[in-house]
Amino acid sequence: MPQGRTHLAFELGTLPGWVAAGAALHVERAPLVFFTGAYVVASLFLSPDLDLTRSDPSRRWRRARFLWRPYALLFRHRGMSHSPLLGPLTRILYLAAVGAALGTVLHLTLGVPFPRSVPGESVLPVLAGLYLPHLLHVFLDRTFSLGKRAPLPRG
Repeated sequence: MPQGRTHLAFELGTLPGWVAAGAALHVERAPLVFFTGAYVVASLFLSPDLDLTRSDPSRRWRRARFLWRPYALLFRHRGMSHSPLLGPLTRILYLAAVGAALGTVLHLTLGVPFPRSVPGESVLPVLAGLYLPHLLHVFLDRTFSLGKRAPLPRG
């Protein structure tokens, strides 16, 4: 399998091309910024490899990496967390649940208010930014696996 650095280099290396394509298609600045931010966060912190307790993405969470231990216990490596459609959804829902729990504790103990809403125009670009690095990660894993399983014939 490709190492974590290979995944990260591939994901971040393709980002300028995605942003350039968006600009060429005359996508407005705000959606491109939302997309880019989500893409970078997903590449660095929300990798499918969070299902491993000792992965580069989990180490990037530093002291907060303990938050991802239950996730690693829930999902076996390269299982649902690597599903093209469900993988990012598992991490989004897991992070939302952790955020809701922390937000509730902060609200009840310190009176911190809950956020009112999320800007509607940010949802699709953020989802695209969260999904695209995941799809590239899975593509690399599957391409590498195919190469290992089916060696080229010798000629």
